[in-house]
Amino acid sequence: MLYLIGLGLDVKGISKYGLETAKRCKRVYLENYTVEFPYSEGELKNTIGKKIIPADREKVESLDIVDEARKMDVALLVYGSPLTATTHISLLQEAKKCGVKYKVIYNASILDAVAETGLQVYKFGKIASMPEFEADSFMEVIKKNQSINAHSLVLIDIGLKFEKVLERLEKASEKHKIKLNKILVCSRLGAKNSKIIYKNIEKLKEYENIRNPYCIIIPSKLHFLEKEILENV
Repeated sequence: MLYLIGLGLDVKGISKYGLETAKRCKRVYLENYTVEFPYSEGELKNTIGKKIIPADREKVESLDIVDEARKMDVALLVYGSPLTATTHISLLQEAKKCGVKYKVIYNASILDAVAETGLQVYKFGKIASMPEFEADSFMEVIKKNQSINAHSLVLIDIGLKFEKVLERLEKASEKHKIKLNKILVCSRLGAKNSKIIYKNIEKLKEYENIRNPYCIIIPSKLHFLEKEILENV
């Protein structure tokens, strides 16, 4: 049987059900290519109490894990919630095709944690991603969200440095003629040493120690309660 287990946002964020399941599995993989963890693999191993095998994109997308799950209980540990990264749905599709039983054990993700900013979750629009390669399609998503007064959550690709992110944000906003006022930077939400910063880009350039994982939120029109909370961030 195949288990997709959400780890939540901190090293001890895994649910009791997820932990018991992982301990019972013959083989436990850790998906390690969609996020930079706010803790070490060693810390996670101590929490799980079992050997963990790193699984890169090639391993997961090859669907070998589904093949293994025909013969034994196999777990794939995923930071946050297992299906937040759309690539993981292919594992379930393959399992269905092959007649392999599976179970998804959900957990908290960045989509829950952004509510800590004070922005109302139902006012968020389509999620954008800033890729490691040069592209500004994320700004098209922001533009559409702003047209309906929706906040924009921008997920940052693994490996992108904060100063580069700000540089690309400035360049793309100028190209697409979007005026950026204050924006939110959310670092390590739900984990130790989390940080929420609400500043304009020029002020954000003064911050050198933004720790992974982090995301950016471009707020749209603010409700008075949202505005009140953000002023105290």
